[in-house]
Amino acid sequence: MLKDYLPWIVVGVVVLALVIGVVVGMRTAARSTSVLRRRGAGRPSRDQFRSRQRSATVKQAAVVINPTKFADLPMIRERITSTSHACGWGDPLFYETTVADPGTGQAERAVAEGASVVCSLGGDGTVRAVACALIGTETPLGILPAGTGNLLARNLDLPVDALDEAVRVALTGRNRRIDVGELVIGEMDANGHPVSGELVTQQFLVMGGMGLDALIMGATNEALKQRVGWAAYLVSGFKHLVSPEFRAQVRLDTEPEFKRRARAVVIGNCGRLLGGLVLMPDARVDDQRLDVVIASPRGFVGWAPVIARVLTRQRKGHSTLDHKVCREIRVRVDRPLPVQVDGDVVGEATEVNATVRPAALTVRVPIA
Repeated sequence: MLKDYLPWIVVGVVVLALVIGVVVGMRTAARSTSVLRRRGAGRPSRDQFRSRQRSATVKQAAVVINPTKFADLPMIRERITSTSHACGWGDPLFYETTVADPGTGQAERAVAEGASVVCSLGGDGTVRAVACALIGTETPLGILPAGTGNLLARNLDLPVDALDEAVRVALTGRNRRIDVGELVIGEMDANGHPVSGELVTQQFLVMGGMGLDALIMGATNEALKQRVGWAAYLVSGFKHLVSPEFRAQVRLDTEPEFKRRARAVVIGNCGRLLGGLVLMPDARVDDQRLDVVIASPRGFVGWAPVIARVLTRQRKGHSTLDHKVCREIRVRVDRPLPVQVDGDVVGEATEVNATVRPAALTVRVPIA
């Protein structure tokens, strides 16, 4: 019997030997390759690979800085970098604003370079300039207040006097979609085409307007602002409190046009002012509408009920301060008046048209 199976036994032993030889050869080759890798040839070590993988996934913030707001900019950068590391983020990207570009171009560059959040470090003007690059995108805006008013930060209940905490909110807070106001300066026909000259479009996050408010903003002394802060606006306001009235024709949405003699027309996306004052008590940054205040006091005495209404936060109450709500507004006046958006005077005009862009901007706010 053994003779009959002997040839098959021999074949089986040979095949088994070949299989064992192949396996041993593969293991030897793998061992040799491993040795070469340890000596620096071939693939990096496992630890190096993991290190690279970690660094590739670390989030990075961009900070657009208005350098005129700080005496010691290197120290500010160091604080922001330290807080970023404490939050588990990488080194921030820093960009400085210029007179020619107050922040929009820098923010666009930050988005192109892959920043997870773009922060503004400056006043309301810097916030607006940075936001203009982020409107309609998914990249969130982080607000690091460093200005005189910091009105958007106050309306969003963000920390305004604690830089480290503001950085933490910008990096680890929650996303909130807010509305954006859009103001078109210049005369338009029924189809939205310019009647004469060129139309200029400006976005605002807090308020835009024409008349007294723009006159006050434009006349406020910058050096005085540096010394006394927002009180500088009071000095300018007192000087222009009895500025000349103007005739205004106002149309809200599709309602019939009405006329007013006024000193200021203010269009708001939110309503909180400096010093805890509230001009538009019902205004919210995400209510998909604009609040409008038309102020028409006469002389110093005429301002008394207006001031009382602001102090008591009442929406209604006096004929010299109309409060309207709309999604679109057109204002025509009888002579060129200064126009402001978020505290920056952007020119003069006899007509402005404003609309609301619902949920157009993402902002980082504290986690509730």
